Amino acid sequence: MARLTPVQRKTDTALLDPGEDTRIVQGLARGLAVLRAFQPGETSLSNTELAARTGLAKCTISRLTQTLTALGYLSYVPRLGRYQLGGGVVALCHSLLAGMPHRLAARPLLQDIADFARLPASLGMPDQNEMLTIETARHAGLRPPRFDLGARLPIETTSMGRAYLFALPADERTLLLRRLRLKWTKAEWQTIDGGIDKAFTSLAERGFCVSLGDRRPDVFAVGAPLVTPEGLVLALNCGGMPSEVTAERLEHEIGPRLARAASQLSAQDRSHA
Repeated sequence: MARLTPVQRKTDTALLDPGEDTRIVQGLARGLAVLRAFQPGETSLSNTELAARTGLAKCTISRLTQTLTALGYLSYVPRLGRYQLGGGVVALCHSLLAGMPHRLAARPLLQDIADFARLPASLGMPDQNEMLTIETARHAGLRPPRFDLGARLPIETTSMGRAYLFALPADERTLLLRRLRLKWTKAEWQTIDGGIDKAFTSLAERGFCVSLGDRRPDVFAVGAPLVTPEGLVLALNCGGMPSEVTAERLEHEIGPRLARAASQLSAQDRSHA
């Protein structure tokens, strides 16, 4: 399957276009869009770059970056004339991750899968139209990548994302799919929709789904959903390059193990609820 690339859109335009939802505070939404404009591996951004990514006027960006700097969510580097994420963002992330018991519970199970598969195994949660990695285990023979925590995956073309979609309540799934369609042409979405239907069939029958190059031709992966007692829908995945894992092994060995881990985590959460 050829690699699918979504229509290029500015960062978080959905946040800046609430439609008829009068509950959205525009100033807050714009400030968050500025923070979200930073991507893994980037050390700093200028006001001009932030304006281009968010679609906001440069004068608006200037006011937002000054405010976010005063509050500690950005820091200004005078020598470069650019902004970096500040300590306030780190504090928020720490509070979020420390308050996730399911993340801690997933660690040993993810490690067992990673050691068995000799591939990375991860736990992900939703963030807008993407899945966000909040825990990853790797076997000892793998060199850690530069980024793991916070890595993002598209929902509609990955095994993790499709597993998450499957476990969502029907009304939430419908709304999310409506948003995801906007990223693609009609012809592209027909292909993606077919992949989602196939994944849902597998998830209903076996508890996991496989993606064989759907997002990128060099990535084979398997995903499984879990739901916390609070109703938070998360997903596990495990995968690698076709040279590292075969479709047969994903289907018959790793997939069932991942589904059992997801089921065990859901049961653990409920026993501690």
